[in-house]
Amino acid sequence: MAIRISSSNDLEIKKAVRKHYASAIKDQAACCGSSSNGCCDGNGNTAQIAKLYEDPDFTSLPQDVTEIAFGCGDPVTLASLVRGQTVLDLGSGGGIDCFLASRKVGETGRVIGVDMTPDMIDRARSNLEKVRANNVDFRLGEIEHLPVEDRIVDVVISNCVINLSTDKPQVFREIFRVLKPGGRLAVSDIVTDGVIPEEIRESMQSWAECFAGAWDAKDYVKAITDAGFVNVKVVPTYMNEEIIQDSLNNSSDPNAQSMDASELKKKVFSAKITAEKR
Repeated sequence: MAIRISSSNDLEIKKAVRKHYASAIKDQAACCGSSSNGCCDGNGNTAQIAKLYEDPDFTSLPQDVTEIAFGCGDPVTLASLVRGQTVLDLGSGGGIDCFLASRKVGETGRVIGVDMTPDMIDRARSNLEKVRANNVDFRLGEIEHLPVEDRIVDVVISNCVINLSTDKPQVFREIFRVLKPGGRLAVSDIVTDGVIPEEIRESMQSWAECFAGAWDAKDYVKAITDAGFVNVKVVPTYMNEEIIQDSLNNSSDPNAQSMDASELKKKVFSAKITAEKR
């Protein structure tokens, strides 16, 4: 079963996540270390980060825009966006997926990026001036309480962010609220196959590194369907073992550091997740 932690821990985790990502902006570091090929691969190497993306537009973005990336996939390609749509990106970070989406929806479309870290919003707005995407708007807010009106969004995307939330059912209810009838969810996220060790879940650092907050795929799907969605699909993409090892090495818990990365790899993976609102 999915773990629901106390509200006091909720606040601690949000503070830890904000602090981690704010530091990443200042240090030009990534949430999952310097490894290539997987969750949160913001190592400043555009060539490595680009491996996550099928979209050829990625390499046309300025390098100082793409040097900080915090994703585990390519939700923009997954979303199959078309011109004129309104797109919402949850946990928009420095804005990479928003800028890619803006090109798909064109001048008649609109992209809204929401992030709870002020430093990220500042970075995204600075990047917006470099990219000159006139149809993108960045807003400070939490994905559990979106600063977005009811039923105005065609597609919600997200890249390795929902797993960080301590109240995922509320996130999916909010997504359902802002979507128009017929709207779609298309996210890349970290999920598990079974329960991951408690030592990992209890590490604040690991929450910021994508793993500790990950739910079992079955619980993740149930939360989406409970929110009212239909046609939920999950396609796994297994991560590089080096990424798992980085997270274990960076944990302050000695028990976590002694765990077998090859075994944990079988339990924690990136997934392409889609769903529809009738």
